[in-house]
Amino acid sequence: MFDIDKWQEIYNTIRKHKLRTALTAFGVFWGIFMLVLLLGAGRGLQNGVKGVFGNLAKNSMFIWGGKTSIPYAGIRAGKTVKFTNQDYVNMLNDHPEIKYLAGGTSLWGDYIITYKNLNGAFRVGGDMPAINDIRGYIIPQGRFINQLDILQKRKVAVIGERVKEVLFGSEECIGKYIKIKGIYFQVVGVFVLENTGGDGRNEAEKIIIPLSTLQHVFNAPDRITTFAITPHDEYDAEEIERNIKSYLASRHKVSPDDKSAMGSWNSGRESKKIQGLFFGINIFVWFVSIGTIIAGIVGVSNIMLIIVKERTREIGIRKALGATPWSIISLILQESIFITSAAGYMGLVGGVVVIETIRYLMYKFNISNAYFSNPEVDINVAITAIVLLVITGALAGLFPAMRAANINPVEALKDE
Repeated sequence: MFDIDKWQEIYNTIRKHKLRTALTAFGVFWGIFMLVLLLGAGRGLQNGVKGVFGNLAKNSMFIWGGKTSIPYAGIRAGKTVKFTNQDYVNMLNDHPEIKYLAGGTSLWGDYIITYKNLNGAFRVGGDMPAINDIRGYIIPQGRFINQLDILQKRKVAVIGERVKEVLFGSEECIGKYIKIKGIYFQVVGVFVLENTGGDGRNEAEKIIIPLSTLQHVFNAPDRITTFAITPHDEYDAEEIERNIKSYLASRHKVSPDDKSAMGSWNSGRESKKIQGLFFGINIFVWFVSIGTIIAGIVGVSNIMLIIVKERTREIGIRKALGATPWSIISLILQESIFITSAAGYMGLVGGVVVIETIRYLMYKFNISNAYFSNPEVDINVAITAIVLLVITGALAGLFPAMRAANINPVEALKDE
């Protein structure tokens, strides 16, 4: 039941000691403010790193050939490991655990790509249709390369969004021809890699043609430099990576212990590392923020003890006139909860305002960062913060309230 007299007393007490109350409440304000701010920044970091992965399958891997560093099977160190089309066929047949497999290679260096009187230097890569399932390209225009393109060695190309922008601008590009090293290729699609940093810019400046066409037209027969692999979900990606590398090492007479013979990158392994980092960051953020909140609780508790001491005579008179212990406890608790809740709520609002301002400015001025994007406050964090406010307010006032309830009326009336 709302008791206006109690609220008037709380108001008069706060007004009488404005500076003391403000300084005490600041501890709670700062704790909640930093909690929201740090968690929001942590979410921005998490969103940024996820953006780097883009739509890449979370259990995918890439394996490429290197140079041997260990003599093996009568072959000296320094041998270059070169993958072939037969490696691709055998891997498909011998490894049913593979869901998607794509072989790829590139023309060395950047080439001047021409369309009419416009040109630009872009990378050209030969790939298979399955690379789209692994990389997660978005195709806003046209289509991606398909199996018929591979079988018929068609001279078709799918261009990155930056390539389209440079060569075609606002002009329709589908069906037009671009010239790569003197050979004309028909543009059949535009691709976008949904990625805010890292590899995203490189992919936007790339042209993809069928692997078989690249091998045939540009005198690179039977050459594959990289395998992109996604296993079925029930298989462990790191184990599959080890098995595939061992399999390829056996085919190419490479020591299974030679770390230089083949390089690899596993998104599942990298994702685990990132998740572990985020877990550690969140633990640190909560540890620092809760420590700050506890400091604020101690401050509020101390001011409540001072208030109880200052009002000892008043409390004694109340008890002498028949006030129950609960009425004394509820008065002190109510004041404590009000101070912590008001200060904490202001900290919550302040943190949200700062996070939203940062997000708005990043959006308005198109500020992008490979490892920080779209900071936000989780609704669960806001609810948790509000619950913390009520609990901390009650805890801060509990001990002073119990002390006030145990005051002896006779002794309290003697207090000066």
